[in-house]
Amino acid sequence: RCHCRCSEQHVHDDLPTTTIIMCFVDEVWSTLLRSVHSVLSRSPPHLIEEVILVDDFSTKEYLKEKLDKYMSQFPKVKILHLKERHGLIRARLAGAEIAKGAVLTFLDSHVECNVGWLEPLLERVRLSRSKVACPVIEVITFSSLQLLHDSLQSKGKGTGASRPADVPCGFSVPRCPVMAGGLFSIDKKYFFELGMYDPGLDVWGGENMEISFKVWMCGGEIEIVPCSRVGHIFRNDNPYSFPKDRVATVERNLARVAEVWLDEYKELFYGHAYHLVLKNLDVGDLTQQIQLRKKLQCKSFRWYLENVYPDLEA
Repeated sequence: RCHCRCSEQHVHDDLPTTTIIMCFVDEVWSTLLRSVHSVLSRSPPHLIEEVILVDDFSTKEYLKEKLDKYMSQFPKVKILHLKERHGLIRARLAGAEIAKGAVLTFLDSHVECNVGWLEPLLERVRLSRSKVACPVIEVITFSSLQLLHDSLQSKGKGTGASRPADVPCGFSVPRCPVMAGGLFSIDKKYFFELGMYDPGLDVWGGENMEISFKVWMCGGEIEIVPCSRVGHIFRNDNPYSFPKDRVATVERNLARVAEVWLDEYKELFYGHAYHLVLKNLDVGDLTQQIQLRKKLQCKSFRWYLENVYPDLEA
């Protein structure tokens, strides 16, 4: 089967501008700089409205005045220092609230954007404002920090060299039932119409499922864009402190998502997590989320299983 270079794929001349939102807490200096520099050096300048770095109350001194001074040489880079720990989910919302770009592009602070990564994402959003475009996430090894061309979606030999990807000629962009993580581009107005992330989710965990169910069931679609490649360091630890413990926080978030979006299928979730039923878990007030689902006239979770994820046995 013939292959085409992604650099030869055509995109529109009038792509929307984007705000890059990158949240961090106590990120390693060199890793954060690698992330920012890859965005600035591998993105067409006219498409980058701004890069917002959201410092979620880091404790490292080098992430304060030293970081401000270093980034001051880049006019498009803005730093938002939060006065208290928000957690990743609410830190992203804080960045979105002040963003000026027509499209929001969320990235982690331990990534390397590959050559030509941005245009294919913005092209998909331009085609339809209800498309959420995700890059192919490639692996940066934790031990050597080498960029491999292995991804969450496919496995292959890593070359460790940055280069535009090749894709089958005449390829179609694959749909994605649940985005793998937090790397995606979305129309800003559409993001706010969807109610953003559920602000009732704590710290980290489950937000990718919540936004995925919401997009699909409420009229949008999520795509993995083969010509957009972003390397990601999969760390051995998580820098976030959790109000209870990590497992309890993620379980509460998932239960909150299940209560709002899974309908009768939430019983399957609780079947795998019956201890949450036994301890009568408090998931918080769901009134706003349930009202939002009615307002957006979202479809049922059964529809999602039959039309978006028919391969999943439930």
